[in-house]
Amino acid sequence: MISVAEARGRILASLRATATETVAVSQAWGRVLAAPVAARLDQPPAAVSAMDGYALRAADRGPWTVIGHAPAGHPFEGAVGPNQAVRLFTGSVIPAGADAVVTQEDADRDGDRLTLREAPIAGRHIRPGGGDFRRGDSLVASGSRLGARAVGLIAAANHPWVTVHRRPRIAILATGDEIALPGDPVGPGGIVSSNAHALAALVQSAGAEPVVLPIARDSAEAIAAAADQLGGIDLLVTTGGASVGEHDLIQRGLSERGFALDFWQVAMRPGKPLLFGRLGETPVLGLPGNPVSAFVCAVLFLRPGLARLGGLPGDAPPLATAQLGAPVRANDHRADHLRATLSRDADGLVATPFTRQDSSLLRLLAQAGCLVLRPPHAPALECGASVEVIRLDDDLL
Repeated sequence: MISVAEARGRILASLRATATETVAVSQAWGRVLAAPVAARLDQPPAAVSAMDGYALRAADRGPWTVIGHAPAGHPFEGAVGPNQAVRLFTGSVIPAGADAVVTQEDADRDGDRLTLREAPIAGRHIRPGGGDFRRGDSLVASGSRLGARAVGLIAAANHPWVTVHRRPRIAILATGDEIALPGDPVGPGGIVSSNAHALAALVQSAGAEPVVLPIARDSAEAIAAAADQLGGIDLLVTTGGASVGEHDLIQRGLSERGFALDFWQVAMRPGKPLLFGRLGETPVLGLPGNPVSAFVCAVLFLRPGLARLGGLPGDAPPLATAQLGAPVRANDHRADHLRATLSRDADGLVATPFTRQDSSLLRLLAQAGCLVLRPPHAPALECGASVEVIRLDDDLL
């Protein structure tokens, strides 16, 4: 068995980012930028007012005569002379000759006559042209996953299109005679399949496209036939059939189509029977069949892999530090990932592992706020001890 870190490293080393494509900026949220974005104009394009008020010359002492008004998008065509003012609104272009803006709250107007309650100050309430960014400024780096703020910045920089990595297409294959789809009849000794749905949701949350294949029954022939449906797929994820036993058929079935194994079994709990290899040009990640094991492995290995395929580095899940809310016993030679609630007290985060850690308990997994990491051979710890955790309360996990 290999370590979690080695397994993740070998998976990531085998994956390459998808090809690029051009999409409308309105469709760019969540995508990974494949080419840097630079400004195509100055922002703002000219000096503009930051407030509703009046543009005038700071050196004058009034009273002032209002000679015009200039709503945003309709610049004043003349120039401001001595003791003259132009009515402005937020975003209005500062007219020629003016160097200050007085807010409407600090001004009294009677017809075209204007008096001020305080002396104007040069530059006050004026946003200079190019004060946000200038034409040619680098705004968003290649390799950035685009959130709402970045999309807004790119649009403001006058880019209607952006070059991004294509969304990875991830095939998900659940295996087993015992599993049935939600809503279908469940046979004797059967169980409703949840893995494919949880994994499809996780794939979507990572910005990739899930392709859920029909359930493959427990035969090498059925699994080999499923492998024939992988055209245009960037990664095949299987669940079940990756352990030992006569009905664990992933390796045997895929071998009929040329599967080459990289590694099998990781020193971790839950999730020991994890495999990775290649089926021609398609990487294959084989997850355990137990739903908690499959999901924990997906957090540790699939999500970083999806990030790498999508154009990001694919780092290990970020860690946080928490205090134990309950004692834990000493660990054996396998790295443990304890499902736990996550709360906060005056001293910070508190992770309280569930008393039951069976890899079939989906309700507890859904209630978990984090995974408490327990390295191999870690000693027993008392309540209040510091531990590292992977938070599960983000990205709709």
